[in-house]
Amino acid sequence: MARILILANNDVGLYKFRKEVIEALLVDYEVYVSSPHGDLVPDLEEMGCKYINTPMSRRGTNPISDIKLFFNYLQIINNVNPDAVLTYTIKPNVYGGLACRVKGIPYITNITGLGTAAEGNGLLQKITLLLYKVGLKRSDCVFFQNKENEHIFKEKSVVSGNDRLIPGSGVNLKHYRLLDYPKDDPIHFLFVSRVMQKKGIDEYLKAARFIREKYPNTRFHVLGFCEEAYQGELNKLQNEDIIQYHGMQSDVREFHKISHCTIHPTYYPEGMSNVLLESAASGRPIITTNRSGCREIVDDGINGYVVEQENSQNLIDKIEMFLNLSHEEKRQMGIAARKKIEEEFDRQIVVDAYMEEIQKEIG
Repeated sequence: MARILILANNDVGLYKFRKEVIEALLVDYEVYVSSPHGDLVPDLEEMGCKYINTPMSRRGTNPISDIKLFFNYLQIINNVNPDAVLTYTIKPNVYGGLACRVKGIPYITNITGLGTAAEGNGLLQKITLLLYKVGLKRSDCVFFQNKENEHIFKEKSVVSGNDRLIPGSGVNLKHYRLLDYPKDDPIHFLFVSRVMQKKGIDEYLKAARFIREKYPNTRFHVLGFCEEAYQGELNKLQNEDIIQYHGMQSDVREFHKISHCTIHPTYYPEGMSNVLLESAASGRPIITTNRSGCREIVDDGINGYVVEQENSQNLIDKIEMFLNLSHEEKRQMGIAARKKIEEEFDRQIVVDAYMEEIQKEIG
């Protein structure tokens, strides 16, 4: 049986967003997964994957650690002898791609977002794009999750002709079903993300304070790991009854049941926002920034609203527009959100794209 090796920087993303791709692969191939160890590794093994523990610093820039990772990938490829390799996120893409290039193994790369290192025009961007160029040079297919990332890589001659656009990670429409829309009293808003500046938490909290004081029948929820120094502020605002902080949640669908709208004021370089995809699939209107990876999911005024990034007042204005809609108008916005996901972002589109590319390489 042919072997597929998957290189990733964490088990969570693989299980939550690539599970259906892995399930499809397991029908015809042996699947090996390389990532740092995490809580969902047993779930991947239970599916039938063979797991290889591969420590790495996801955001570290220590060149010695990165060189070790490259040699680690060479060793893994020697041991597994895969027929094809799939890579996700920057370090597996770069160092895993380079290892595949050295060993002459077909590999397929997924650009899950460029991250902050590739933004702007500074030295860090030049280094990042140079690394990508080295890692992707012999990639058999580069999957992009949004057109802007694809454009940057083509403009900088990182890729040339071996790329394909997919709708992010897509959404499992059976797992995220269309939910009944809740009654209007009170009106609940959700922020679902790592709690960090570039995910727009400052703008969300400012908007929450203003709206709660003006519209007492509103509620603002925050879900996600507190990654930066926001714990004190979250506790303070919770004590003032401005927000409700729920920490990390294993199943956000329970919160979508009570929610009227998801607010995602991010200015982090997204691939395609899974938060927005899952919210819209659940039949919830979305308010998000005019950025690649977000704007693609919103038809402004139809299934949600687009706001300027880092603009609290613009966010407040759009929340007030939403609050002024009738209950039926809000509900129809949610139905339009679900319809858009069904038509453009079904995860099966991603599964089919992967199977097609893999069959080109190894049959």
